[in-house]
Amino acid sequence: MLHRVALRRFMALFVLLAFLSAQLVAVPAQAFFFGGVTIKDEKEMGHKFDVMIRANMPIVEDPEVSQYVNQIVDRLVKKIPPQPFNFKAAVILHNSLNAFAIPGGYVYVFTGLIMNMDKEEELAGVLAHELAHVTQHHVASRLERAQFVTLGSLLLAIAGVAVGGSSGGALAVGALGAGQSAMLNYSRMDETEADQIGLQYLVAAGYPPQGMVGGFKVLRQKSWMSGTSVPTYLSTHPAIGDRINGLQARIEGMGKSVQGRTQDNTKFIRVKTLLWARYGDAQAAQQRFSGKDGLSCMGRGIVLARTNRVNEASKAFDEALAASPNDPLVLREAGAFHYRKGDMSRADGLLRQAMRLDPRDYMASFFYARMLDETGRQAQAAQYYKDVLRYVPEDAEVHEAYARSLGKTGDTAGAYIHMAYSALYSNNKKQAERYFNQAKALSGKSANPRDFQKLEAAYKERKEIWEKN
Repeated sequence: MLHRVALRRFMALFVLLAFLSAQLVAVPAQAFFFGGVTIKDEKEMGHKFDVMIRANMPIVEDPEVSQYVNQIVDRLVKKIPPQPFNFKAAVILHNSLNAFAIPGGYVYVFTGLIMNMDKEEELAGVLAHELAHVTQHHVASRLERAQFVTLGSLLLAIAGVAVGGSSGGALAVGALGAGQSAMLNYSRMDETEADQIGLQYLVAAGYPPQGMVGGFKVLRQKSWMSGTSVPTYLSTHPAIGDRINGLQARIEGMGKSVQGRTQDNTKFIRVKTLLWARYGDAQAAQQRFSGKDGLSCMGRGIVLARTNRVNEASKAFDEALAASPNDPLVLREAGAFHYRKGDMSRADGLLRQAMRLDPRDYMASFFYARMLDETGRQAQAAQYYKDVLRYVPEDAEVHEAYARSLGKTGDTAGAYIHMAYSALYSNNKKQAERYFNQAKALSGKSANPRDFQKLEAAYKERKEIWEKN
């Protein structure tokens, strides 16, 4: 169900991008950065595409996941040629085995890709390939063959390349016209170059070179076994088998010390465990978590809680804590479980210990804020809510919880501001408009007038997208 809903959302994104391509002003193509698109235009394109993605696809905000993926991207980016923008990654909740990077420095990784890889270097290999498409300006070369370049057509081309597949490509081609359809797919030369340059990035970042080959093999195997859609770069010419052989030949020419590298997969295993426990098929996930170690017990507890087997989940979390009493992730998940169960005293101790061991875990801080809030300590909770929103300013759930807390203290103006944000970032158009108007009416009573001004800017940006969809 998630796959079908998310796919429909992505197809809706194509329709929106097609509309934008007709609305934005055409700029004659010329020999310049990205074929007539300035760096400023490129950054604007990347930002708008990111807003559209976030308006149409669910983003995984858990710091255990998001920070990990950004660390891999950062490690790779440090070894690529200087770029005029900063790369940042987001994880999309979708079971496709895909990832893509776009001009402007935005990188997107699907949860399905992480969940189906076996090692970190395999995930890094796929990401290195995608980064190479950006650094080698492959989208730009597609655009340079068109008579006109617009931000809209660039957005649409990026979407066509990112999503791939016959339905997405056909829709994009129809929107752009046959004369521009060539830019929707990477060429044989593009794919080969992305393989080769990506492998260089992977090796320069200190990863085992077999990571890219291993990642491609996993994707090919998963495709054969399940029929799952795979990225365009694994389904286009040249044949993936030939490309794997070509990469393997390059690796064999590398020094023995490079070929013999190893990678610590501890963080990868933690993230994969968390994603399978939260989003994987419950029966398949249960089979994965049969061990007695802390992570396996924690994963089992999350799955059991998802299926409302509360007593069994409680036992699994106790086993996880006994096996890994100082693991901040285990402490956080156990604390969140007991918070949801209503055991505030147990949740308090577990969450405080998790925050002490990992101060960057804003999810632990969020549950701690909710626990304070529900035990009548709104003043203390407010600071934690604010801290969390510095890390995840577009998290609808955090805004809603903070709004309700502010309402309890009598700060009606602040409550409506955050209810508006919550509706905005959960794409509830009617509620967003209603809460925005209520916040506007009370803006003169706000403790900080700039709070409403920030809301107004965010609302106008999202409303523009809604009106064109």
